[in-house]
Amino acid sequence: MSDASRIANVLTIAGSDPSGGAGIQADLKTFSAHGTYGTSVITALTAQNTCGVTGVHPVPVDFIAAQLDTLLDDVAIDAVKIGMVASREVAETIRERLERRRPRWIVLDPVMVAKSGDLLVDDAGIRAVRDILVPLADLITPNLPEAAVLLGDSEVTSAEAMEALQPALRRLGAPHVLLKGGHLAGERCPDLLISPEGASWLEAERIATDNLHGTGCSLSSAITARLARGDSLVGAVQHAKVWLSQALHDSHRLDVGRGRGPVHHFHAWW
Repeated sequence: MSDASRIANVLTIAGSDPSGGAGIQADLKTFSAHGTYGTSVITALTAQNTCGVTGVHPVPVDFIAAQLDTLLDDVAIDAVKIGMVASREVAETIRERLERRRPRWIVLDPVMVAKSGDLLVDDAGIRAVRDILVPLADLITPNLPEAAVLLGDSEVTSAEAMEALQPALRRLGAPHVLLKGGHLAGERCPDLLISPEGASWLEAERIATDNLHGTGCSLSSAITARLARGDSLVGAVQHAKVWLSQALHDSHRLDVGRGRGPVHHFHAWW
């Protein structure tokens, strides 16, 4: 098959969400929505719905390694998205496998803080993500609470304070950082893309909806898919933000659960 007609293969390494709005399920939907072939390695099973998480069952680290080894022995992966990782052993396993057969792009969504504000990982898990996976990634996509956790500081509340975080975020080791400003007040959602060449603001209109379940998973997966398809980093982020805005806008067409519903990943088709 020629390069022009080849469909890119994308991998998500994350936990499972039975309600389908976040985690592995949201990632695979997003990969498909962007014209890529999705593969997955599951790190945890959750008992979860749109109202919250009632249980987490981690997958043993040796079986995570087996999933990765078996998949990478057979499928050429163009880009990988890494979601929540809660232990040093899992982080080290992921790093070792991806360093051995590194795809062109690695995107890390450092999922650490729930929408409620509760921490999802303990101090050891935070250190594992910060010290092992952040330097492995080409791009990390923290929101403001996650950036505060990574930096061990308080959450910033203004665009000016976001800009002031640039030196500290660069020191974490990832060459590119998308600092998401959705937690700021206002009618716009300003994100700051930090790269070796400098920093730039990428803004989108704030969509009035409570259907926010899995937005971070879906945005990082959309960026990963666009990178796998050959977009520039800035182009991939811009395309993903436009797509997510429409997915949020059309989320009212879904009727999923009684809590925070999911975005409409396939808004372009149905």
